[in-house]
Amino acid sequence: METLVCTTPGHFAYQQAEKPVLTPGHTILKIKRIGICGTDLHAFEGTQPFFNYPRILGHELAGEIVSLDNAPGFEIGEAVTFVPYFNCGKCVACRAGKPNCCTNIQVSGVHIDGGMAEYISVPSYSLVHGDGLSFDELALVEPLAIGAHGVRRADIKPGDVVLVVGAGPIGLGTMEFARIAGATVIALDINDSRLAFCRGRIHVDHTINALTENVTERLHELTKGDMPTVVIDATGNLRAINTGFSYLAHGGRYILIGLQKGDININHPEFHKREATLMSSRNATRQDFEHVIDSMKKGLVKPTTYITHRVQFDEVMDQFESWLDPQNGVIKAMVAIS
Repeated sequence: METLVCTTPGHFAYQQAEKPVLTPGHTILKIKRIGICGTDLHAFEGTQPFFNYPRILGHELAGEIVSLDNAPGFEIGEAVTFVPYFNCGKCVACRAGKPNCCTNIQVSGVHIDGGMAEYISVPSYSLVHGDGLSFDELALVEPLAIGAHGVRRADIKPGDVVLVVGAGPIGLGTMEFARIAGATVIALDINDSRLAFCRGRIHVDHTINALTENVTERLHELTKGDMPTVVIDATGNLRAINTGFSYLAHGGRYILIGLQKGDININHPEFHKREATLMSSRNATRQDFEHVIDSMKKGLVKPTTYITHRVQFDEVMDQFESWLDPQNGVIKAMVAIS
């Protein structure tokens, strides 16, 4: 089968590999769609933590079952996605019902080879029923689940004012699920076209451009001086993360979905006087995947809205670097394998 390997930062190569062989407790999928996410882009740039090379990228996946073992309820030919965070089931996190932050986690396309290939073998326990969704929709479940998990971590309720910093795909999904949870949502970014997407396509309540507006003044105005009760970072940008602490209401919660390599800098007195809560949000759980699929089926989220670029698998190597350029307006690039 053909695979696409990120050999070193900035370099891809198409390579031939053996098709996976069915092993106990696993299922083999024929890959149909691959969504390109920030993790893939950062890996290509060489800025992704927890990463080594060479690596087959890809974890936003949809496929068709071609063979299976120990997968009750699933059938050959069924369209599925899967939870791409493979856990040990034994560590302190797994025992606490948090397999998304397993101490021995292996994320498809990050710690182990992923889905930029014609076929992939995955643990059968990770399979998620397609429930009649299209391959495009199924490939978007995982990135939306990242945002849904962050919203659940934040315990967002009606009446919350949620500031989401970063209007990339993860941030957009976070905004959607904060809205579904009943919050007033404010989007903060530096890209006018992405902020226009927030207003026009996912109907965010308010948007702020950090380059052209005084963010603190606008937040005071929009919240009548209270400031946001929840701030969620979806940038993975150190400066944005550090600045985000100053936007938080007293008694508020700050959730870091975005990930970067540096140290966070907190002014302790300012954080302390707010009695603020700081938490990270890593990956997602099956519960989040099921919430996303249910929301899609109810029409609360229209996932294909996010797809701005489409390519065939044999075009990825030539097109990939262009997706890093903000001028190209990429929200979500979707790769099809026939």
